[in-house]
Amino acid sequence: MSNQLILNGGGLAGRFWRGVGLVVLLLAAVVALGPLLWTLTTSLRTPAEAFTNPPKWLPVNPDFGNYSAVFQQVPIGTFLLNSTIVTMLIVVGQTITCTLSGYAFAMIRFPGRNAIFGIFLATMMVPLQTIIIPVFVIVKTLGLTDSLGALVIPALGSAFGTFLMRQYFMQMPLELGEAARIDGASQFQIFTMVYARMAAPAVATLAILNFSAFWAEFYRPLIFLQSQDTFTLPLGLVGLQGNLGTGSISVVLAGVVLAMVPSVLLFVFAQRYFIEGVTAGSFR
Repeated sequence: MSNQLILNGGGLAGRFWRGVGLVVLLLAAVVALGPLLWTLTTSLRTPAEAFTNPPKWLPVNPDFGNYSAVFQQVPIGTFLLNSTIVTMLIVVGQTITCTLSGYAFAMIRFPGRNAIFGIFLATMMVPLQTIIIPVFVIVKTLGLTDSLGALVIPALGSAFGTFLMRQYFMQMPLELGEAARIDGASQFQIFTMVYARMAAPAVATLAILNFSAFWAEFYRPLIFLQSQDTFTLPLGLVGLQGNLGTGSISVVLAGVVLAMVPSVLLFVFAQRYFIEGVTAGSFR
């Protein structure tokens, strides 16, 4: 009887709860996608249509002039270039440093390993706002204020990235490294030729998370950058806020949509690696 219920999907009660789950998921999707859809459609409205009541989800006459207004009002090409340089350097830097440190904490035994890793984890609980002043003093001492290096250099290491990679390496069999060591491989060769290649899904996951985080970063650029030539995209788009005084929120949202495009494209093309990294146990 019970087997028959399982084959039938758990009977009426099972179908009821699956329906409830489906409704909850649909509501969650609407809540998650609603603001994104409103941002996209409002970026195509005229100022007069932006605040119509009741609101219309689709613009009557799509106005792409809002996007050209963004290029006319701010040097968005410079902002895009600066954000690309900063984000890619941080992604590459953290991929290298976090993979090495995660491997060391997972595979190499050395005195105080657990205590040092505990200190690493403790730094994740310290908010950026509490250490921004010492970091700013260091950046100023190095002469990096108002430069892209002020954003890149302090972000080349990450406690979260180290934790993520360590958890992934800890699931790999030690026998592979021991076999390579018997064949005469050095520790660095074991890392590069064996374990680093197997960690590709976790590395991709770390790269995607870092790209999303630092592409949209606003707080550190606000503190470290002063001249418009060095502004990254989130900070540079503040220059569009003058449109709010004229009621043309559509131009502001057109800039927001342009800023979202790289992150969306990255997730669309790399989601297979991201899902593979998560399902392979990156967050266990």
